[in-house]
Amino acid sequence: MLDIQKKLSNSFYAMLALPATAMGFALSVQISALSWILSTQYGLDIKDIGLVWAAGPLAGIIGQVIIGIVSDKVWFWDGRRRPFILIGGVLSALMLLALPNIGVISGALGIEAILGVAVTVTLTLDLAINVSFNPTRSIIADVTPEGRPRTRGYTWMQTISGTFGVLAYLIGALFGNMTLIYVGVGLVLAFSLIPPFFIKEPRYLKDDDDVDNADLVASAAGGSAQEAAEIRTHQQHIGVFEILKTIYPLWGFLIYSIYAFMERFDLVHIPNNIMEYSCAVLTVVLILKALLNKESGKSRDVAGLIGFQKVLAAHSFTWIGVQTMFIYLFAAVNERMPNMESAELGQIISWSFFSLNLVAAILPATLLEPMASKFGRVKTHMISLVLMALGYVGMLYFGTSSFILYGLMCVVGIGWAATISLPFAIMSQKIPKSKMGLYMGLFNLSVVLPQLVASLGVGEFINQSTDKGITFLVCAVTVGISAAAWALVKEPVDHDTTNPVLNSGH
Repeated sequence: MLDIQKKLSNSFYAMLALPATAMGFALSVQISALSWILSTQYGLDIKDIGLVWAAGPLAGIIGQVIIGIVSDKVWFWDGRRRPFILIGGVLSALMLLALPNIGVISGALGIEAILGVAVTVTLTLDLAINVSFNPTRSIIADVTPEGRPRTRGYTWMQTISGTFGVLAYLIGALFGNMTLIYVGVGLVLAFSLIPPFFIKEPRYLKDDDDVDNADLVASAAGGSAQEAAEIRTHQQHIGVFEILKTIYPLWGFLIYSIYAFMERFDLVHIPNNIMEYSCAVLTVVLILKALLNKESGKSRDVAGLIGFQKVLAAHSFTWIGVQTMFIYLFAAVNERMPNMESAELGQIISWSFFSLNLVAAILPATLLEPMASKFGRVKTHMISLVLMALGYVGMLYFGTSSFILYGLMCVVGIGWAATISLPFAIMSQKIPKSKMGLYMGLFNLSVVLPQLVASLGVGEFINQSTDKGITFLVCAVTVGISAAAWALVKEPVDHDTTNPVLNSGH
């Protein structure tokens, strides 16, 4: 183990952040270039671009949950998370190379349908990113103690990742998206293949609560050490049914996503938007049920599960707004600032996301971490989301010039900085360390399922709207709802040596 890891020095936090930075940079390249490429080079409309983007959340459902479960249990190449970081990094770099060559790939394969090839390339890229994203975040919790050191790990992750995200959009704005793509290939390879070999992972992830509770239960029952081991095994088990119970606040998003995919491919159609309204009502009911559930008076494991479900409920609406901005900002800008060449439109989008990520790179370690220490992580996050929603309102009414847009994107960047740093620290305090990969994957469902709603449902809504500025209204409303929901999430309690144990089989 390196001395910087033993001391948890800033240089170690910086190195620990690099694998996540690699995946973040790949995602930044995709955000900056994908919609632009599909719209300007291949002529896809908003509805089809939304379908291509839906491949990403689909990959997140498959990749993060499965890889999270697997990486909790395996050990090879001297690591638990390391192998998946390495594999995902190589695949991500290859798929970035494929992005500007979708037409070439289509021609070489003799396939005329650009849309099908675009979906395949995007799905593979997102699957590769998600293969690595879960382990790059889980490894931070694996090697840092609870409390402020872990919060510092995630804020450093966002600071380093955000800084390179700023670099990505700066390259795109100054030199074009094609240059950005090829720079991204090299950076993703370097940051995902080198740092993991200098991070010492713990061979065993011990949860004191698991051991203590098992021994306590067995002892109280007059049982043996073997019975205690059986209790521990039961505490470690979680199946598909338990997973579905754990994520019940997201059932409305899940059902709608399945339906929307089937409808998009003409497999089913329910008239009069009955399914849309039904899923919306179900989502509201289940999210309110989760948020109003009481943690007080419950055992630590049950309280931890309830707290985790509240985080899922509160976090989900943020990502409807965020994904809507990522996908459809170009359409709103193109309508409000007409008569631009495609290259100029691409540069404005790049400068917009540069502004967003500049703020997101600076704030986590310099402002959000000190505020979280003083006021609490939940309250700090909630305030950041309120400011983000106000930024979207400003875009709705005043975002008619590029410089005003850049300034308002800086305001939105406050919420973005919090969204990709603080929820990880909040969530990691509510789950057992030995299941970090699993619950990190389940937590990601509060990202990818709302993303699917934005890609499929919101995309259809914006496509039919005569004013694409409605994009900003959708963002403002959904982020505002999320801020209100976070007000009902209890601030997690730091423990020196223990974690709340989740056992959804109660």
